[in-house]
Parts: sequence; C-alpha cells; structure tokens
Amino acid sequence: MAGGVAKSDQGRLTEVAGLERDRPLLGRSSTAERVADILRDRIAEGYFPPGARLSEESIGGALGVSRNTLREAFRLLTHERLLVHELNRGVFVRVVTVEDLEDIYRVRILVECAAVRGLGQGPYDAGVAEAVAAIEAAVQAGETASADREWQALSTANIRFHQGIVALAGSPRMDELMRGVLAELRLVFHVMADPRRFHAPYLTRNRQIVEALQAGDAAEAERLLRSYLEDSRSQLSGAYAQRIAEG
Repeated sequence: MAGGVAKSDQGRLTEVAGLERDRPLLGRSSTAERVADILRDRIAEGYFPPGARLSEESIGGALGVSRNTLREAFRLLTHERLLVHELNRGVFVRVVTVEDLEDIYRVRILVECAAVRGLGQGPYDAGVAEAVAAIEAAVQAGETASADREWQALSTANIRFHQGIVALAGSPRMDELMRGVLAELRLVFHVMADPRRFHAPYLTRNRQIVEALQAGDAAEAERLLRSYLEDSRSQLSGAYAQRIAEG
C-alpha cells in the first residue's frame, strides 16, 4: 500500500530540497534525536505524505548528516509508528490503518478526558490559568484561520488545541505521548486531504470547551470533550475507511 500512496520521484525531490533550510537547526550538537525532531515535524506538516519513500542519500545530503545518524533517526520514528521499514524496499512514511485510527481515538479519549478531569472544580491556580490561556489562543487561531479560509492553518490550530488540553495535566510524559499520537493522527488527515471538512465543524465545540474551563467547570468541559471526541472518531473513521478502500 505504501508505494501506491507515494508521490512521484520529482515531487519527493522538491520536498527533500526544503530540508536544507532546516540544517541550521542541527547546530554543532547534531544528534539522531534532533534529526528525528525535524523529520517528525516535516511529516506532520505533510511534506512527506503517507506512503512516501524516504531516501537516505537525499535527506542525509540535505541535512548534512551521516548515514548512521539518519538511520538512527529513522529507527526512532519507526518506534513512534510514523515510519515503516520494508525489507529490500526502504523506509516509508506509514499509512495508518482503520484499526490504528480507532486505537488512536481510544488513547485520546483516555488521556485528554483524564487531563481535564484532574483539574477538579475551579477556581484554578496560575499554572492552570496559563494553560487555559494557551487553549484559548489556539481556539482564536482556529477561528481566524477559518475566517481567512486557511484550512491547513485551521488543522494546525486544532492540533494545538488538543495539545493544550493535555498540557492541563502538567505532565511531560503525557505531553510526549500525545505528541506522538497526534502526529499519527495527522497522517490520517493527510490522506483525507480535506482539513475544512474535518476541523471547521468543531470550532464551536472548541469554544464551548474552553469557556467551560474558563468558568472553572471541569466536569462540563470533560462532558463536552468526550462527546466531541466520540463524534470525531465516528465521522473520521467512516470517511477514512472509505478512502482506504478506494485506494
């Protein structure tokens, strides 16, 4: 399936060329982890779409890193389920299955709802208030993107909204877990290629959730969030299954 979704070789060369701009990010302390960070961001942004084959020679040359460093970065991203190694074929951006998508939402419901539930009843301390302010900023960014018809920016704002929800827990481990889960989810959205359809309808619900948090009503915020995620799972899973079946 990976090869069937991949872009043309010419398109991939264009994507790799953009990596040269990321080379200064590596600095003197170039590590496989930092290379993995760059590639993870590029995959999440859609520069390397699901099914795309990643060329060691092209990417290593663009970033100015050794083959061993790049292979270690690939290994890290394979462990995160963003890449897959196919014997005698190479490394590809993973194509998420429908079963994977269902599991992603199970994790999201568990983690995001727990982060909100853990707040208890308000008023909240300064740290939580700051986290809620970041969620409010993500909601505003989404509303602005929608008004400007910037659908990719809307998708990014929605991801930041959910990252902000998890940040309410104040747990670096939960933040790291959700970063991987949401990166996997973006692979699904890249296949669907319709951010407006899958994000715009939820803007009003994002606003309702943040208003409940601002009012110190964690119970209502959790109720709204759980309903939101269940509806999103149902809508996206059905559409994604159809898209995968169509190839």
